[in-house]
Amino acid sequence: MHTLSSLIIFVALVNSSFALWCFECVSTQPGCGDDFNYYFMWSHVCKEDNDICVKIEETKGAEKVITRSCLSRIKAIRTDIPPDTYEGTRLAAKDVKLGHYVNNSIKELDIHRTYYDKIEYSFCFLDHRCNSAPTSFGSNIVVVIMLGAITILAAVL
Repeated sequence: MHTLSSLIIFVALVNSSFALWCFECVSTQPGCGDDFNYYFMWSHVCKEDNDICVKIEETKGAEKVITRSCLSRIKAIRTDIPPDTYEGTRLAAKDVKLGHYVNNSIKELDIHRTYYDKIEYSFCFLDHRCNSAPTSFGSNIVVVIMLGAITILAAVL
């Protein structure tokens, strides 16, 4: 019985260690802009199996807003995601239906999303925390520690 419960715990831990981890922040937070500092940022597990890390750069003149997250979280709020989400950087897609049926006289609301001159999406999925971060040494340590703990548990039982 103890072997079965330790096997179930092992499978659950290994399954979560194979999930993709991405940083999630906006450049208005300290350390998340062009001078990215991964010591200040938390990383999150992407919920979908085939998820991708995304870095969005929105530029207007000298102003730049950078957003980092998982693609599954961005899909719910953005309609200008490029159709090709393979590894690399692409310009945002033009959504012609955005704000089409809205009669609005307040130009500051930007219902057509035309404020920024250039919007770029950078996609990556071949490495954990790859949206502008160094390599993931920490996740490898976690896997080794889990395997050691399972080995010790199996020897004790």
